[in-house]
Amino acid sequence: MKKFADLNIGDEFYSECSISLAELDAYLLFSGIKNIIYEDTKSGKEKKMVSGRAILSKMEGEFTRLEEMYGNLLIFYGIDGDQNWNNRQTRFLKPLHTDDKLKIKFVISEKREINDEFGLIGVDFEGKDGEGKVIVISKRNLYQIKKDLSASQL
Repeated sequence: MKKFADLNIGDEFYSECSISLAELDAYLLFSGIKNIIYEDTKSGKEKKMVSGRAILSKMEGEFTRLEEMYGNLLIFYGIDGDQNWNNRQTRFLKPLHTDDKLKIKFVISEKREINDEFGLIGVDFEGKDGEGKVIVISKRNLYQIKKDLSASQL
């Protein structure tokens, strides 16, 4: 686990995953999303297109499970638009379907002190498919991170 003091702007971390049909169905049930594109049962396709929010949720989950992050007290703080990117946050460039490989790159894009107890890190997410084509880019996912986490605080 890397602590706040060990993280630097430009640090990169990687993960791979996929989203199964069962995981997507559970996400859609939980979120209450109703969209005909996710209910397509007539086409005979075994794979469904994955909701964008489900992709981002999976990416965040992968970030928190990274060896370098797991063990930290991370509090999702929000997503701010990137001033260098016309204040955009997230763009979906191509669809992801259930069971497709998702290769994720996480980049620390911001680091600053909040107070004596917490720092803030900005993390850019980039997801690619198994062929290396970019599916999603999400900039400035902000996390408060506890600076010193003693065993008694776990």
